[in-house]
Amino acid sequence: MSDAELHENPSQALLSPGHTYASVTDKISTIVLSDGVRRGWMFGFALTFLLVMLLLWAIGRLFAVGIGIWGVNQPVGWGFAIINFVWWIGIGHAGTLISAILLLLRQKWRTSINRFAEAMTIFAVACAGMFPLLHLGRPDLFYWLLPYPNTMGTWPQFRSPLVWDVFAVATYATVSLLFWYVGMIPDLATLRDGAKRRFAKWSYGILSMGWRGSAVHWHRYELATLLLAGLATPLVVSVHSIVGLDFASGIIPGWHATIFPPYFVAGAIYSGFAMVATIAIPLRKFYGLEDFITIRHLDNMAKIMLATGLIVVYGYAMEMFMGWYSGDIFEAQVSKTRFFGPYSPEYLTLIACNVFFLQLFWFKKFRTNVVLLFLLCLVSNVGMWLERFIIVVTSLHRDFLPSSWGMYRPTFWDWATLVGSLGLFFFLLFLFIRFLPMIAISEMRELLFSKDGKGAATPDKTRGTEVERVPEGKKVWGLLAEFQSPEELEDATSRSYAEGYRIQEAYTPFPVHGLIKALGPRKWLLPKLVLIGGIIGGTLGFLLQYWASTTAYPINVAGKPLNSWPAFIPITFELTVLGAALTAVLGMLAMNRLPQPYHPLFHIDRFRRATRDRFFLCIHQRDPQFDREETARFLLSLEPNQVFEVHP
Repeated sequence: MSDAELHENPSQALLSPGHTYASVTDKISTIVLSDGVRRGWMFGFALTFLLVMLLLWAIGRLFAVGIGIWGVNQPVGWGFAIINFVWWIGIGHAGTLISAILLLLRQKWRTSINRFAEAMTIFAVACAGMFPLLHLGRPDLFYWLLPYPNTMGTWPQFRSPLVWDVFAVATYATVSLLFWYVGMIPDLATLRDGAKRRFAKWSYGILSMGWRGSAVHWHRYELATLLLAGLATPLVVSVHSIVGLDFASGIIPGWHATIFPPYFVAGAIYSGFAMVATIAIPLRKFYGLEDFITIRHLDNMAKIMLATGLIVVYGYAMEMFMGWYSGDIFEAQVSKTRFFGPYSPEYLTLIACNVFFLQLFWFKKFRTNVVLLFLLCLVSNVGMWLERFIIVVTSLHRDFLPSSWGMYRPTFWDWATLVGSLGLFFFLLFLFIRFLPMIAISEMRELLFSKDGKGAATPDKTRGTEVERVPEGKKVWGLLAEFQSPEELEDATSRSYAEGYRIQEAYTPFPVHGLIKALGPRKWLLPKLVLIGGIIGGTLGFLLQYWASTTAYPINVAGKPLNSWPAFIPITFELTVLGAALTAVLGMLAMNRLPQPYHPLFHIDRFRRATRDRFFLCIHQRDPQFDREETARFLLSLEPNQVFEVHP
C-alpha cells in the first residue's frame, strides 16, 4: 500500500500487505547484516561524532576551570545544566510509554516504533544523567549522593527531592535498559542465525544467550515482559513527578505549585512523542520502511501529542490563573514578568510553539502529511526546551528581594554542552541503527500472523518422507520435525500429546499462544517471585532511609520527626519497582536456563529457520514412550516438511 493510498485512508493498515515471515525478517535484519555502509549513515555518523568531540571539549574545559565558564550566577544558580536535564528526561518518557502502557492496552500499532523508541529512552536518559553530575561543581565526588557507609558518617538527605531524583532516574534507566534488552533477545537470535561473518555470529550469539524460540521460553518471556510493563507504567509517572517536585517543593515564586508533577508528566510524554516522530519520519524514508512505519503510526503519534499537549496548555492557563487568583503579589509578578519582562521573547515563542502550532494537530492534513508533521515535531521539541528554560530562569532571576535580582545569559560553553549532548544522543542512535534491529522483528511476525495467518508462510514444494539420520556412531538426542505454519505445529503438538509423549518442545519464530495448552499443563512461578522481589526491594529501601535518618545521621529538618515516613515513600516505591524488575528478568532467564550458548538442536542447519519462518516440534529421547523408529514414523505421519535425528 503506497503512502498516497494510506494518506487517503490511514486507518487501513499497520503493515502493508504482501509480506511473509521471511520477507519481514529479511527486510529488517538486512539493514544490520549488510556488508556495506550507506553514505547517508556515514555522513550522519561523522557529523554526530564531531559533536561528541565538542561535548568532550566542553566537559574537559569544565573540569579544568570550573562551572564559572557557564552563565550560572547569583541568583540563577540553575542554568542550562538543569534545563537540559529536565528536557532530556522528558524525551525519554515516550519510549517507556510506547513499550509499557500501549502494551498493557494491547495497542498493536506500537509494534513498528517501540524498539527505537526504547533505544531513544536509553540514550536520552544517558544524556540527562550527565548534566546533574556536571552541575555538582565537584563531579568527582558524585558518589556522596549514594547511600553507603563512609568514614565521614554522612548520608544523603532522604527528605530531599534531589536525592529522590538519584533513585528515580537510576531506577528508570535500569528498568528501561532491562526492557530494551529483554525485548531484543529473540531478534538477536534472528541476527545470529542470519549472519554470514563469524564475528557477527559470535557477537549476536553471545548477546542472544542461546535463545531458541521454545514455546515455554516464549511464554515466560511474554510473562516477564508483561510484568515489566506493569512495573514501568507507574514508574513513568513517578520519575517526572519527582522531577517536578524538585521545583514544587521550593518556595520560589513560579515553582511553588501542586500542578507541577502532572504538568511535567504530560509535557514529558508530549516532547517524547515529538522526538519519536522526529526520528521515525527520516528513518522510514531513508531505509524504505514505509511498509512497517505507516501513515497510521504517524497519525496516532500526532493524536497523542495533541492530547498531552492540551494538558500542557491547561497547565499554562492554570499557572496564569493561580498567579492572579491567589492574590500573592510575588506569583502575580512572575506571570507579569514572563509576558513583559526581559525574557518575554522566549516565553512568547514558547506559547507560539506549544499552544498555537499545537492546534494544527486537530487537522488530519497536518497529522498525515509527512513533511508538515516532521516540521511540527521540530517546533514542539524547541517549544518544550524553551518551557524548561522559562521555568528555571524566570523564577530564579527575580525572587523576593529586588536587591538580589539578576540576569542569566548562557555562554558559548553552555551552548556547546547542549549541542554536544544532541550529538551524543544521535551518535548513539546511529550506532544502534547500524548494529541492532531498529524494529522488533519477532513482534512484526506476530502482527503478520494475527493479520494474515497461513498466508504469511513461505510454502515448500515438497514434503519429507524420510528421516535425516545422525552421523554413524552418534547417539540420538531426540527427533525434530519441521512444519510450515503455526497451525500445523499446533495440530502436531496436540496429536503428539494425545499419543502419550510428554517430554517434547515446540520452537517458533514468534509466540504462538495455543502451543502452551497443546504441550500440557505447567506451573508458572514467575509472578510470585516478582511479588517477593518487589516486597524485598521496598522493605530494604524503607529500612535504609529509616536507619540513616533516625540512627546513623539524625538531623532536625524544619522540626520534622526523624522518622519522616511520608518523605520515604518515593525512594521506597522506586526500590520496590527495581527489585521486582530485576527479579522478573533474572527469574525469566534462570527458569529458561539462559544463557545456554550450546544446544544439540544447533547441529541442525535447518533449525536456524526457527528464528525466521519455520516451526519445529522436538520429542526428546528421555520421553518414556520414545522409540527411535516408532517415534520417527509417528512424526512422518504428521506430514512435516522434514524430520531430523538430533545428536548431543
